[in-house]
Amino acid sequence: MIYPENIEQKIDFTYIREELLRRCSSPLGRERVEAMHMETDYETVDRLLRTTDEMRAAQRDPMLSFPRGEISDVREAIARIRIEGLFLDEAELDALRKALSYAVELERFFVSLDEGRFAHLKEIGSTGGIGNLGNLVKAIDRVLDRYGKLADNASPELARIRRELVNLQGSVGRTLASILRQAKTDGLVDADAAPTLREGRLVIPVPPGFKRKIGGIVHDESATGKTVYIEPQQVVDANNHIRELEGAERRERIRILQEITDLLRPHSHAIRESQSMLAEVDFLNAKVSLAEALGAIRPELKDEPLLEWSEARHPVLWLHYTPQGKTVVPLSIRLQAGENHVLVISGPNAGGKSVCLKTVALMQYMLQCGLLVPVAEQSRAGLFRSLMIDIGDEQSIQDELSTYSSHLRNMRAFLRSADDHTLVLVDEMGSGTEPMIGGAIAEAILHELVGRGVFGIITTHYTNLKHFAEITEGVVNGAMLYDRGAMRPLFQLSIGQAGSSFAIEIARQTGLSEEIIRYATDLVGEEHIDYDKQLQDIARDKRYWENKRQAIRQKEKSLEERIARYDEQMSAIKATKREMLEQARQQAEELLQRSNATIERTIREIKEAKADKEKTKAARQKVERLKQTVEKKPAPGPSPKESGKAIPKVLRDLSDLKLLKKGTSGTTGNTNTTGLSKKTSSSVAISRARTLSFSRTLDLRGYRADEALEKLISYMDDALMVGAGEVTILHGTGTGALKQLTRDYLNDINRLRRKRGQRAIAFGDGDVNHGGAGLTVVELD
Repeated sequence: MIYPENIEQKIDFTYIREELLRRCSSPLGRERVEAMHMETDYETVDRLLRTTDEMRAAQRDPMLSFPRGEISDVREAIARIRIEGLFLDEAELDALRKALSYAVELERFFVSLDEGRFAHLKEIGSTGGIGNLGNLVKAIDRVLDRYGKLADNASPELARIRRELVNLQGSVGRTLASILRQAKTDGLVDADAAPTLREGRLVIPVPPGFKRKIGGIVHDESATGKTVYIEPQQVVDANNHIRELEGAERRERIRILQEITDLLRPHSHAIRESQSMLAEVDFLNAKVSLAEALGAIRPELKDEPLLEWSEARHPVLWLHYTPQGKTVVPLSIRLQAGENHVLVISGPNAGGKSVCLKTVALMQYMLQCGLLVPVAEQSRAGLFRSLMIDIGDEQSIQDELSTYSSHLRNMRAFLRSADDHTLVLVDEMGSGTEPMIGGAIAEAILHELVGRGVFGIITTHYTNLKHFAEITEGVVNGAMLYDRGAMRPLFQLSIGQAGSSFAIEIARQTGLSEEIIRYATDLVGEEHIDYDKQLQDIARDKRYWENKRQAIRQKEKSLEERIARYDEQMSAIKATKREMLEQARQQAEELLQRSNATIERTIREIKEAKADKEKTKAARQKVERLKQTVEKKPAPGPSPKESGKAIPKVLRDLSDLKLLKKGTSGTTGNTNTTGLSKKTSSSVAISRARTLSFSRTLDLRGYRADEALEKLISYMDDALMVGAGEVTILHGTGTGALKQLTRDYLNDINRLRRKRGQRAIAFGDGDVNHGGAGLTVVELD
């Protein structure tokens, strides 16, 4: 149960509902939003939350390609389909085609989803029968064109009628044009007169004084009477035939529409099911869109009364303030059966007590309506069978209710129905009457509610309620923090101690005299003032130590990250050290093997020389050089092949080499592994790179003359070097400047070639069917 009936207005859920309505794209989804209400069944709420979460995941996953389409409400068309004799017009049929097409695509997508990740979305697509509607879409496609009109080829008869109509209308038009030209020559009609339609027939406008000069039928006259519209006698029969053909076309159109409607009629149930699925998708899209705007999630849901929210943000404030760059202070709260299940919040006016209360009410209501809520990942949430609030002033002149009477009426409703599955939220409990009695009654009511195991959040200024929370099991105090130095609220909830109202400080800040403040202090007594100061000191100290603890946590986190980074670096260093040692070991082994081979060879040579002094001396020198190599020089590194470095392709694949002209390959430079000089190898590589990247078309359009000339020079150099054969230069027609620049440069090339005794290159305009004078085709050697 919810109490009172206007709870949605009081907790601002109407704003959330309006946001959802705005995010729907059709009446189908908006009706789902309007019907949304607070659910109390765990399975239902869990399914609603999981389905929304799955829809968001499906839309976020780029690998899934969630289908997007038009959601159309065609329920009126479906109702017409069911009645024999009625048929859909072209607009209705086109809307139905779009709706069915999207429904079929969605069902196919949902069915294809993974059962583990998207069980609830998969269930939406398994209603059955919708997939078969694809044949109906194809049938509609055969009679409608892409603009939603009956296609000419919807039937052979319609094609024949329309073809005859077009021919006849063309003939009538030409005849009228001829008559009109003659009438203009004879001065019978205005020079700007043109054929027009009157009553579906082509006519010509004529001044009344000349209407008898043109034989025919007068169909109409202008409002001023200065023009009459005559159908010349020569086209009367043709126009009559046109009207007959139009009637025939209308009858054929109706026949086709009746035929396609009859085809749809047996599938009206499946079509209704497709509308239900589209409504659900539209509703889910709106919920996902709102969740994205709020940064909302699906918290862990428990089938028990529970509030364990971390960094909860008031949804309406978030939507309102975030676009303005303002901050919404988050709320963290924990209420659980067997522990603290009632929270008494105190603190200064305008310090955020009511906002905390409304945040809890609104988010719990949203959650039980199946909406994702803006909390941190570690949050947990439970369900309540009843949500009862006493927020705001309910005084009524008509009902003769004062503010306090309205509060008492609400308390009576709470005491009548509240139990351990009820969440009760009361703002300024006991206010509106004499403080002593009001506080006592409030404490008595709170005592009764706590005894029933009710979950609740109460805001108050009453000291006796703060005392009650301090000494009663299951009840905990909470304070809205206040910066005494800056004299401003921090809007932060701190659970564990009562809050001060800061009445003396606020009174002093507003300018009340010290005499009045002292007098008020004497009236309430020093004991009360000391208690309030102690609350302030506790709040101040707690905030200080909380900041200290937060700073320590941040330093610990930074230290942990640094240690992890150092551990990672040490692991990398150790791995590098092992790799270097292994590489050194391998190099040492290779060097030792070469040394042993050299020594063995030297010994053999000495033996073979039979102590020949010169040969023995030479052998000893070889061993000495080897010794120096071992002592002073590092072992040679691995070859490119051994190190995994690829040998350049130019040096590997001789089939890729181009034969350069005589005189281009140096013979005195250092050679590489192919026997080519370094200069030759570089030229080959450059030549090959240019050949692979060369395009046979150069586009100079849009460039200034100096830029175009620079590109043209570079391009022709490449074209001549790679032996392109034929190339095309696009310069457009325009002013002709780029074309002239291109031709001048090509002529310069030919003059240079002639001086060298080379054959001139040929060039000219392109084919008229492929650009003509807008391009120049160049034929190279």
